[in-house]
Amino acid sequence: MGRGCSPPRNNLKYIIGNPPFRGHWLQTPAQKEALRRIYVDGKGKPYKGVGMLDYIVGWYFKAAQFMAGTSIRAALVATNSITQGEQVAYFWEPLFKRLGIHIDFAHRTFRWDSEATLKAQVHVVIIGFSCAPNPKPRLLFYSDQAHQVQNITPYLLDTPTIFIKSRPRALCKVPPMVAGNKPTDGGAFFLTPSEREEVLQREPQIEPFIRPVMGSQEFIYGERRYCLWLTEATPQDIRSSPFLRERVERVRQFRLASVNKATRNDAQTPHLFQQIHHKECPYILVPSVSSDRRAYIPLGFVPAEVISTNLNLMVPGATLYHFAVLTSNVHMAWMRAVCGRLGVGYRYSKDVVYNNFVWPEVNEETRQKIARCGQRILEVRSHYPQSSLADLYDPATMPPDLRRAHQENDRAVMEAYGLPIKTTTEAACVSFLFLEFRRYITEET
Repeated sequence: MGRGCSPPRNNLKYIIGNPPFRGHWLQTPAQKEALRRIYVDGKGKPYKGVGMLDYIVGWYFKAAQFMAGTSIRAALVATNSITQGEQVAYFWEPLFKRLGIHIDFAHRTFRWDSEATLKAQVHVVIIGFSCAPNPKPRLLFYSDQAHQVQNITPYLLDTPTIFIKSRPRALCKVPPMVAGNKPTDGGAFFLTPSEREEVLQREPQIEPFIRPVMGSQEFIYGERRYCLWLTEATPQDIRSSPFLRERVERVRQFRLASVNKATRNDAQTPHLFQQIHHKECPYILVPSVSSDRRAYIPLGFVPAEVISTNLNLMVPGATLYHFAVLTSNVHMAWMRAVCGRLGVGYRYSKDVVYNNFVWPEVNEETRQKIARCGQRILEVRSHYPQSSLADLYDPATMPPDLRRAHQENDRAVMEAYGLPIKTTTEAACVSFLFLEFRRYITEET
């Protein structure tokens, strides 16, 4: 890729292929340099975000450059990551705005099973694109069918072409979403229930420093785990406890052995999680990764005593109204459209999904109505204390009363947006949200 003679364009009609996939974290230095050399603006400067793009985008960019001013059309297989999350704006916006491409047809994500022995399965897309005008209908392939559509965006949606970029703050006036707390401890901060019980028999005085903890696994599957939370512990508290002293030393040694300079520096405070965003108030917890089989990402209100790890996201100070909107079908449609993926599962991002979401403009009466719907969802969940959120949100086992509670909440939120309940499809909802996003951005600038 990059150097060498270009093929003649006189008689060429199509470019097709299956270029190599390689995420930015797996690229060699030479491959990273190749992308930086190829993926440049008109002045030869690398585009912003090139360092996080999959290696495959180099072939798309070179194909677009090669097709400029010709009737040549291209169709390439790609990892589905180039149509999801933060990569979309970084990768596709230069192709659309500078090189003038458009997508002629596309096949949404499907699993590609390699014939190679023990080869990992990958999830791919096929995208046909060109620079020349194309009078033929746009075709979007999914659910084993071809669908004629008005437009195909880089998200592989039939919506207006709008790029959703990472934002450091929420577009609307809502409580900020923050990452969970990152331990970087080699496991030394964590305890099983039996380990907690055993150590408290020996050292009951350290009970205030042992808190319930949740990663996404514990939250969704109802598993119990504990962690050492020593933000209020004095040096004397730690030194007088053989257990705390030993665990803190394990953290110190683990961080000192890191190749990362920042982690080694944090060995100076081995009694603390490396990154702390916890506030002593209840918060909404959002798992960073969730199965695409679920109609709703399981969200929850979590009491202040529970520590969330960095496998979740948190909205401290949020209300029932915020919970209800976030768990609605409107927000879920937005999330499915712009989030990243882990295989085909959802990877929720605060900077792309939450911070770009357009909330409804509501009066107090509507706000309270939606909040009551959120409360009803939580009440129905409480009727099933032996069931995990994985049980409750499995499409095959979701209780009818919980489904009804969500449907009531969906209707209330859709009404707040002014969306017709009976006729609004998910595609129409996403198109509406993209247009609302563009309106907000226009007003903001």
